[in-house]
Amino acid sequence: MTDSLNHFQDVDTLQAVQQNLQQIALQFDLPSDTTAIRELYETAERLVSHLAADPLTLARVAGVLLVYQLPDTDSDEVRWFKSELQNCPDIESVEELIDSLSRPDSL
Repeated sequence: MTDSLNHFQDVDTLQAVQQNLQQIALQFDLPSDTTAIRELYETAERLVSHLAADPLTLARVAGVLLVYQLPDTDSDEVRWFKSELQNCPDIESVEELIDSLSRPDSL
C-alpha cells in the first residue's frame, strides 16, 4: 500500500513540475505545450538515468534544460552541462552542479 501511495505522490509531483515548467516556458516565450514539456522532462530523466533521481532533482535538471533553450545560450555550454550530468556519481553531485551554475565562482 505504501508503494501505491508513493506512486500517487510521484504522479502528483510530476504533474506539478510539468505545470510549473509550462508556466516558465510561457514567460520565456519557449515551446510550452504538454509534449514539449514532457520531452524536456524525459531528457532530464535520461541524463541522470544512472542515478536514482528524486522528482525534485529531475525538476531542477529540466528547469536548467529549459533555460538552456533560450536563443542566446552557447551550445557548447549545453553540451558541457549534459556531459557533466552523465558523469555525476551521485545525486549530491547533480545538485552541486546545478547550484554551481548560478554562483559567480562557478566550478
